[in-house]
Amino acid sequence: MIVYNTLMIDFLRRTIVKLPRFLKRVILMGFDFVVLIFAVWAAYSLRLNTLVIPDFTQTLVMILAPLTAIPVFIRFGLYRSIIRYLPDRAFWTIANAVLIATLLWVGTLFALEISRVGVVPRSLPLIYGILAILIIGGSRFLAKLLLWTPVKNSISGQVLIYGAGAAGAQLADALHEQGKKYVAGFLDDDTALHGRDIGGIRVYPPAHLNRLIDTMGIKEVILSMPSISSAKRQKIISELSYHKIKIRALPALTDLASGRYLISQVREIDINDILGRSSIPADPELLQKMIEGRSILVSGAGGSIGSELCKLIINWNPRKLMLLEANEFALYQLERTLKMHSDLPIVPVLGSVTDSALVARVFRQEAVQVVFHAAAHKHVPLVEANVLEGVRNNIFGTQNIAKLAFEAEVENFVLISTDKAVRPTNIMGATKRWAELIVRSFADQAQAQQSGQKFCAVRFGNVLGSNGSVVPLFKEQISRGGPLTITDERMTRYFMSIHEAAELIVQAGALSKGGDIFILEMGEPVRIRDLAQNMIRLAGVSIQNNENPGGDIAITTIGARPGEKIHEELFYDPKNAKPTRRPKILRAPQKQRSNINIEDELQHLHEFYRNQDEPNVRKLLFALINDETRQNKVISLDVVPKSSTS
Repeated sequence: MIVYNTLMIDFLRRTIVKLPRFLKRVILMGFDFVVLIFAVWAAYSLRLNTLVIPDFTQTLVMILAPLTAIPVFIRFGLYRSIIRYLPDRAFWTIANAVLIATLLWVGTLFALEISRVGVVPRSLPLIYGILAILIIGGSRFLAKLLLWTPVKNSISGQVLIYGAGAAGAQLADALHEQGKKYVAGFLDDDTALHGRDIGGIRVYPPAHLNRLIDTMGIKEVILSMPSISSAKRQKIISELSYHKIKIRALPALTDLASGRYLISQVREIDINDILGRSSIPADPELLQKMIEGRSILVSGAGGSIGSELCKLIINWNPRKLMLLEANEFALYQLERTLKMHSDLPIVPVLGSVTDSALVARVFRQEAVQVVFHAAAHKHVPLVEANVLEGVRNNIFGTQNIAKLAFEAEVENFVLISTDKAVRPTNIMGATKRWAELIVRSFADQAQAQQSGQKFCAVRFGNVLGSNGSVVPLFKEQISRGGPLTITDERMTRYFMSIHEAAELIVQAGALSKGGDIFILEMGEPVRIRDLAQNMIRLAGVSIQNNENPGGDIAITTIGARPGEKIHEELFYDPKNAKPTRRPKILRAPQKQRSNINIEDELQHLHEFYRNQDEPNVRKLLFALINDETRQNKVISLDVVPKSSTS
């Protein structure tokens, strides 16, 4: 008997699921019509203490109950909430709807009495209201328990689609076909659409989101406006992130048009959407000029920027790609990934940029034409604690690979630099500024000998999601339940995506005239505390603070680390930066050459390094930078001194 009942429930569930949405609503309205008439009859019977056989007046009173109630139920959305997703708090919505319907019904009964059609017992509305709440609410939750609880693990709930345009309608149809989600409604800013139905789905103003979350148990909003601007997307996502919901998005229009994504494939919202950076399509002519048919070496290929450069390069048909990487596992992973997507010749080279014999052999055997030098120690506190290793890798490594590239007549050499090289207050920034000066010295030699070789540097800020950056750290801390740790309330940083940075680096290399320092336009600096707050909201949880002590995740300040700036800079003299033919790529002014001989200074640095004389190494690093800055009469910007951030 139990097995038979289970089979019957399964059959009933499958039958109901297959019914059209409109028919389900009609059935539910019909059910409510019948049970509300029953509720009035039961109220009469309880009031009169007998099983009532209704006369004309009582029959009219019974019919008027659902006629006044159902329009109210429609207005409250009782026929738009799907029973299987009904949240527990929806009972109070049902109770409110029944209460208002009862009051309207009472008004109708009062009109009947005035017209002398008949008299209704005064306690009848009270008894009816209680019965109606129990029957309407109880029947829905009983149906949810019997029909949908057994399959709730395979269903991910109700969603709203933000954007009632063509893309949103197609997405709703696709989600309906999949059967895993129910589209409870559209959100749209267009007031002309509010209250209308598109494909049987109601369009609501965004201001109603809180009510929809409460009444329908909405857990997810899908942003379906693939062609809107980044600023508009940022504004919408920022507003949505204040609600405890999951936010996802339809891919960009270009991705849909290219067939990279289907309309049914939505992606997770990431921090790029919150920051609102608008990427500009790369110039294919510059990418082709720099990559196609050329033998290219990427040092530090297994790192964040290095690996993204490699992924970009293989899409533009190089003759050969060499991956120079000191980390064995990173090199293995990168080679494996690249070979899955390309059959171009890829040569993995395990070793360091400081290994002269290795680098010279690769240049000679592979006839390298282009070098992207991304190998460096970049983690500020670690390099601060390991000065000699930072100098060995970042300075001597750059000197070694640049010298060998010059001797091997490499045509293009691009140094990947950092905003921390501008008026550095830490060892990492100082070593990268030395690296810039080293590359410039080889550019001078190339110009003096008219070799046609072009040495340049590309300077930019933080890339989102790079190894050791704050974004992966915040994600890890959120997954552990917090707290998120920031070093200073005032701390700001520049950010861009790794893919955007890689495209701009290659294009900058193609624009080089030799000796250039290119600066990638990073937009406005982002306050790290704001970034932390946005990431918490993006995860669908709340911020714990004085205003919300019961929040999910707190943000704590741990103090700035040694050598850390409060605000980073991209320029020594921002007023003199010159635009290039490509947006977001600026050229730093060609400064007057100083009397500093970088080769002599490197010899002194080598001597201190060989003696493991860390104090003098540190002193010489900053002394050279200070002298170079002073001789070029660089206009200074206000920065936080190192002592105030340690």
